[in-house]
Amino acid sequence: MKTAMAIGLWLSLATTHAFAQASVPADATGGGLRARLEQMREASRQQRAVALPAGARALRDVAYGADAAQRFDLYLPADAGKSRPLPVIFYVHGGGWANGDKTNPGIENKLAFWLPKGYALVSADYRMLPEAKPLEQARDIAAAVDCLAAHAPQWNLDPARIVLMGHSAGAHLVALLGADPRLLRVARPRGVVSLDSGAIDVARLMSQRFVPQLFKDAFGNDPAYWAQASPFDRLGKDALPMLLVCSSSRRVPMPPCDEARAFARKAQGAGVPMQVLPEALNHMQINRDLGLSSDYTAAVSDYIDVLVR
Repeated sequence: MKTAMAIGLWLSLATTHAFAQASVPADATGGGLRARLEQMREASRQQRAVALPAGARALRDVAYGADAAQRFDLYLPADAGKSRPLPVIFYVHGGGWANGDKTNPGIENKLAFWLPKGYALVSADYRMLPEAKPLEQARDIAAAVDCLAAHAPQWNLDPARIVLMGHSAGAHLVALLGADPRLLRVARPRGVVSLDSGAIDVARLMSQRFVPQLFKDAFGNDPAYWAQASPFDRLGKDALPMLLVCSSSRRVPMPPCDEARAFARKAQGAGVPMQVLPEALNHMQINRDLGLSSDYTAAVSDYIDVLVR
């Protein structure tokens, strides 16, 4: 039974790329499955061509730091230079803090939806495990957002109308910045959209009976570090408004909607606006389906429109 649970966890999480390094016994998978999962992880790290809406343009690999991983892509709508400064959705990919790339599948649906609405969209890379742990990754994203804000006039962007969005591990990183905006030096985004976060209450996560290896790799065994890297622990009265999208079908390592609701209750006590949006989608669909025509996309879009109006 324990082995079967491990296999099920491995398959459901690894195929999303966001939890791609969960521990599983070597004799439970077979070499073929392990090889395929490794191929998936490697594919998730590779840049790929991204289709753009008609007339849109992309500025690729804008440097915000000295490391080769400290780059973002900026996507601008067709009339970017003819309107008032544009609001920005700043997106952070998932990948279990160890995998993924700013061009991973799902970005096209967001571009096709938000660029014609008059938004610019940024998709950012950042240093990953083992080079950089989650707190350092959050600082990378903070540096990227600050860089964008500092150079916003040259791209006709409005640095006062930035919304952070991330999926899985990326959702954890933007939620961390939203919980403690002091990590940002230049920008103060209007809010955060967290897409099925990989971790909100890190201490509670790491105290579960079964903790997948990817979380152990990311957060280690020091409770002091757990608190530093935990949106739940860092939440203060200065936190940004947040929309917490959660998969109502996911149960491991903790039900994300239960975790989101606990976070929202703490935020309410601090006077921070926070909404929870459960969706009957799996972890991968929460990210990839956003931008397709649906009540889900409409709800997220309405939330962002209100933030930047």
